[in-house]
Amino acid sequence: MADQLPPEPEDVDLEVARALWAAGDPVLDVRTPEEYAAGHISGAINVPLDTLAFRLDSLPPGQVLTVCSLGNRSRRGAERLAHLGRPALSLRGGTKAWAAAGLPIRTGAEPGPRRARPWWRRWRRSFIGWGR
Repeated sequence: MADQLPPEPEDVDLEVARALWAAGDPVLDVRTPEEYAAGHISGAINVPLDTLAFRLDSLPPGQVLTVCSLGNRSRRGAERLAHLGRPALSLRGGTKAWAAAGLPIRTGAEPGPRRARPWWRRWRRSFIGWGR
């Protein structure tokens, strides 16, 4: 019986990534701790690219979404995870695309809450300018 190759990781767009995030799939930010602290997807766990193999056992179970600034390192992270037998996806456009879409970003070393503000708060802030 031939050895099976792990599935190739898939690059996903913002819509799919947001659905995965909202469903509670683990989000791994593979950038350096300094880059992560400067701004990351709310709820994302910082696991720098060069430590993925060593931290595999400490990661939440199941499929993961990898992210970085633009999507290049997260693709490499997803590939590494797939080769280690872990299903992984990579966010095309990275944290910059996430932030540009107005989705929750957090600064600092902590992951932060894993939920978006209610739609009416986003609307109120965008159109009325109060309740910031």
